[in-house]
Amino acid sequence: MTTARQSTPTPDPLTTSDASSVHGGDRWSPRLWGTLVVLCAALFLDALDVSMVGVALPSIGTDLHLSTSALQWVVSGYVLGYGGLLLLGGRAADLLGRRRVFLIALAVFAAASLLGGLVDNGGLLIAARFLKGVSAAFTAPAGLSIITTTFAEGPARNRALSIYTTCGASGFSLGLVLSGLLTSAGWRWTFLMPVPVALIALVVAIRLLPRQAGPERGSGGYDVAGAITGTGALLLLVFTVTEAQSAGWASLRTIGSLAAVAVLAAAFLLIEQRTAHPLVRLGIFRNGGVSRANIAALSIFGSYAGFQFIATLYLQRLLGWSALEMALGFLPAGALVALSATRMGAIVDRFGTARLLPIGVLALTAGYGLFLRLDEHSSFVGLVLPSMVLLGIGFALAFPSVNIAATNGVADEEQGLASGLVNTAFQVGSAIVLAAATAVITAGSGGGESPQAQLDGYRPALLLITGVALIGLLVTLAGAVLDRRKAPVSVPDYDYPSVPAEVLADR
Repeated sequence: MTTARQSTPTPDPLTTSDASSVHGGDRWSPRLWGTLVVLCAALFLDALDVSMVGVALPSIGTDLHLSTSALQWVVSGYVLGYGGLLLLGGRAADLLGRRRVFLIALAVFAAASLLGGLVDNGGLLIAARFLKGVSAAFTAPAGLSIITTTFAEGPARNRALSIYTTCGASGFSLGLVLSGLLTSAGWRWTFLMPVPVALIALVVAIRLLPRQAGPERGSGGYDVAGAITGTGALLLLVFTVTEAQSAGWASLRTIGSLAAVAVLAAAFLLIEQRTAHPLVRLGIFRNGGVSRANIAALSIFGSYAGFQFIATLYLQRLLGWSALEMALGFLPAGALVALSATRMGAIVDRFGTARLLPIGVLALTAGYGLFLRLDEHSSFVGLVLPSMVLLGIGFALAFPSVNIAATNGVADEEQGLASGLVNTAFQVGSAIVLAAATAVITAGSGGGESPQAQLDGYRPALLLITGVALIGLLVTLAGAVLDRRKAPVSVPDYDYPSVPAEVLADR
């Protein structure tokens, strides 16, 4: 948050008129709006990149002569860099300065996107994807913590976070649509399209983003051991669950890797308890709202990632939809999320995250449940559209609410940590549930390609992700109950002069 300053020829990005907005004023200056737009653009690109490459994979494999296992790493490389380094990215934003971390990471994202669109080698393409994931691991928590430290907790922050997170959800949902359009012109455009957007955002961000006064660099040491063990545990976990499908869940490699994850995680927790300046202050989890929000985030994003994977296979392989048809099939969900962006702040202010979050997760769960009716001849109107409408409503309500809940009640100096935690929950949930869904599909189908064999794989996988969503629903319902119990009881004021004298005498 900016501080009072003397008049200088080169003022900080936030002007005096912005200060009222920072503290919750109703009117936001053009400069403050510009700051929010830049942060939204970066998150939109991060989310877009998660989903956009999926439709282009067949074309990439054919052009670069990649095997199925190598092609998987075009997706997994991004997830590995993103999910594995988010905690480090969030804490780096607190320690090194949120503005500095955001600008450097956004520049790396633009460079990696350009590299990915120009390479003619599968290994270099995977490396570019990993680098993009690493950059997103720093831009996402830095951007979120800039918002939570720029806008005061309450209506101003709720409005800003609603717009910001809805842009992220829109990028994820619309990535499939854009990918279908771009892939028809050539898969390289899915990598090159973000480059000019990222560069424009970078130029504007240099001018508009608020400078953080006094980052913690001089206030203590760095938790190097915690960074190594924590980041190592996350990287190895994401790598293990991603590779488990090909290596086998019961294989010695998978079991050994999971054991190593447990050892690194235990070492990390021990280090965090004893170090004076931890990477993750474990006391943050004593905030019940933060803990429940992170569990909900894991469930929400994990279940949706699994659903998107199943639906993509089902619509293209079994029903024979083209990439563009499938992308347009997902459009209603993305459109609902995008259209809700400007209204969600007011809705959150009126009803509160404790109410909206369970409703949103319930809509997601119902959407997955309806999709269980899939068969060999399902139609768009009969099967796909009802689920997409429910998923759009669910994401519009749940995604902003879970981000707000995950950062409320957290001190400014730990907003990067809180942002890193919730983004880590999103990515780790995505990796774990997607790997589990893939394993269930393979086991259920028995490797068969007939329509019935495919359905035998898709249905139990859909049951799995519906169960994951139900876990999130139970957690958010528990939060709503606890929130109601903690709410202050309003006692009416008595106008004693109007009360009969005998009643007062009895008292």
